[in-house]
Amino acid sequence: MIRRIAVTGPESTGKSMLAEQLAGHYGTVWVPEFARAYLDNLGRPYREEDIPEIARGQFRAEHDLAAIASGYLFCDTELLVTKIWSEVKYGRCHPWITETMALHPHDLYLLCDIDLPWEFDPLREHPDLRGYLFGLYRDELEARGWPYAVISGLGAQRLQNAIGVIGKFPF
Repeated sequence: MIRRIAVTGPESTGKSMLAEQLAGHYGTVWVPEFARAYLDNLGRPYREEDIPEIARGQFRAEHDLAAIASGYLFCDTELLVTKIWSEVKYGRCHPWITETMALHPHDLYLLCDIDLPWEFDPLREHPDLRGYLFGLYRDELEARGWPYAVISGLGAQRLQNAIGVIGKFPF
């Protein structure tokens, strides 16, 4: 049985690096952030109708990679990210995202803390809202009753903290 672990949280909190490192540690695959590739190849500013397409692409990639995962599948973002992104940007979220998210929760959510320094990236939009966004993620996870742990620490310590949480989690 594959355990799906979502690495989630605000922008510039080390989600991609952590997902890749965890996959390497556990000898499995990870699901890269679909939005990054989608937006890099879009050729125009994104619009609201792009967000459900991004969510569907992320969901498909996760499904496809689960077939070759070994033990764990680490997901660099998931539908919670697109839900919060859409709600912050447009004040609403496409029903497909919320419905699919509710039907397919992950086994564990690693909520990346905002203790890492902000790094500029042209796709990042909210350097001044990380605390607010972190609260949205935490509140959503708690309201849904989904198991999560906050992952903090710099460098190798962040990875070790995540490994410690996974090792103690009662799957």
